[in-house]
Amino acid sequence: MANALPRNADVAAQFDLLADLMELEGADRFRVSSYRSAASRIRETGSSVAQLALDGRAKELQGIGKTIEGKIVEIVEDGEIHALSKRKDVVPGDVALFMRLPGLGAKTAARIWHELGVTTLDELRAAAEQQRLRDLGGLGAKTEERILKALNDTAEAEPFRPLLGDALPALLAVVEVLREHPASDQVSDAGSARRRKETIRDLDIIATASDPPALIDYFTSLRWVVEIAAKGDTKATVVSNDGYRFDLRVVPPESYGNLLQHFTGSKEHNLALREAAVRRKLSVSEYGVTETESGTVHTHATEEELYRFLGYDWIPPELRENCGELEAARAHELPALVELDDIRGDLHSHSTWSDGKETLEVMARAAKARGYAYLAITDHGERLREGRAEEQWAEVDALNERLKPFRIVKGVEVGIRADGGLALGDEALAGFEWVIASLHTSFDRNPTERVLAAIENPNVHMIGHLTARKLNIRSGADIDIERVVEKAVETGTFLEINAQPNRLDLRDTHARVAGEAGVKIPVSTDSHQLSALGHMPIGVAQARRAWLTKEQVLNTRTWKQIERLRKR
Repeated sequence: MANALPRNADVAAQFDLLADLMELEGADRFRVSSYRSAASRIRETGSSVAQLALDGRAKELQGIGKTIEGKIVEIVEDGEIHALSKRKDVVPGDVALFMRLPGLGAKTAARIWHELGVTTLDELRAAAEQQRLRDLGGLGAKTEERILKALNDTAEAEPFRPLLGDALPALLAVVEVLREHPASDQVSDAGSARRRKETIRDLDIIATASDPPALIDYFTSLRWVVEIAAKGDTKATVVSNDGYRFDLRVVPPESYGNLLQHFTGSKEHNLALREAAVRRKLSVSEYGVTETESGTVHTHATEEELYRFLGYDWIPPELRENCGELEAARAHELPALVELDDIRGDLHSHSTWSDGKETLEVMARAAKARGYAYLAITDHGERLREGRAEEQWAEVDALNERLKPFRIVKGVEVGIRADGGLALGDEALAGFEWVIASLHTSFDRNPTERVLAAIENPNVHMIGHLTARKLNIRSGADIDIERVVEKAVETGTFLEINAQPNRLDLRDTHARVAGEAGVKIPVSTDSHQLSALGHMPIGVAQARRAWLTKEQVLNTRTWKQIERLRKR
């Protein structure tokens, strides 16, 4: 069932690389941005974008025009975008990788290439070790140290793993499709995706069926399957047209709980579970629990039954990381985790007043349609200077009158500058109802001190995406979490879980520390387009992985309740 068409992930990768090379050349920012947006859209599309382009229908996708569709056809017919081939002849391949290192944007990477003749990562390492980078104005010893550390971290890093936010919709869609088959009984996602890890490897599915071979046949013949890696009567592995690897196991109904628990828990969780069982003369496997003295095997149709048999309350999948959940479950002390339905509004979003793709009204109506009571529009402060904020507020007032009781909150996201100041002055910030301060540049320049200064500003209500990490791209600023949390508690400043799939920042361990210290944590989407409002579930999942309750998550409250909790 092999298909010669390129996978969506491979098509998207070419557009990402083209954007990188164009940025290195100093090309028009709009064109660079359009290619990056196209790459994101291609990755998010469930059907084969290559086939859509051949059919002349790729233009139906948002952000894909005639020009980009033509470039997709070039990939199909010639293997590579023609413009990319030309640029690869000019720009050495590793130079684009320079841009992934902290503190090295496109301009600096281009200078290292042109002025020092450095074209590979090995040459870059040598230049840093030989202290040659400091010969370029603006770069110093600290930059060389950071580059060497980043290169070492990259060498030791795990292989690229798909983002949860990209892969989860595909996984849940397949689960739903399998549930519709007449032979299926129970079907569930499993593995790291069910634990809602920020990145995943394979996409695991556990099922029971009246006719396992029939369900397997159906699974392997789905239209998006481009490769059948393995197939038997009760399990199969396939690769989709967007590059995801799906594993399906069809198990006996009486062992469903055992298999689902085994294939959901982390290795550390399952090992701790087994070690605790051994002390009770029990042996836990994926197929059942054996009494070691008598040899009696106990199987369990549900996870609840299994955990109860072993002496635990049922443990939510997001907590199964061996971080205290087994002890809490045995003592009946697991927290009641926040639920998606608890969220009352979104406190971080953008519109066409800055770099968003949609108007204020479109964003507000979409948020209202989701059942939210409010949406904070937090366009970038740099775009709201010279009276534009007042113009935006007038539009907000008019919309609030039409949309009430739904409320658009007058917000702003202000950059934390390299010198520790904010991109808008206090007088301007004081006019907004909701102020977010975020690191957007110079991540290597005293990031902790800059964040602490922003927290101390009486006009700043929330710190956005604290470390500014981008999963699979950059590790983020080296922030002293304990100091930031302590200062946030002292000042009543909120720390955000940003639900963008490549951020999920705060990370789960940091959010747990903050929540336990008493910081209220908003979960928000940082939406720049309508589809991004749909990232709230993975943000809530991140909060659940952090053991956060409804009380600890800020935007489970009404806007009036949040107003009372804000700094004054």
